[in-house]
Amino acid sequence: MLASRGYPAAPELGDVIVGLDLPRPDGVEVFHAGTALRGRDLVTAGGRVLTVCAHAPDVELARERAYQVVDQVRFEGRQVRRDIGAKAPR
Repeated sequence: MLASRGYPAAPELGDVIVGLDLPRPDGVEVFHAGTALRGRDLVTAGGRVLTVCAHAPDVELARERAYQVVDQVRFEGRQVRRDIGAKAPR
């Protein structure tokens, strides 16, 4: 989960999001939540901005692939949840 600066109380909006056009590992999907188009730019438009999910033969590989894409995506004030999937059964 990628969130805006100030989330959850007062998320900042309108920051340009970059890195979504970079190559992704197999099985990785990015879901938009708080995004919008401003001209040709994709920008933040909510507290929870993007969710990155991955499917792989095991949980560790799925987490590795998902966070590889998370680390490619940038926007001002980006916050990242790194605990999601940490307690999944192995």
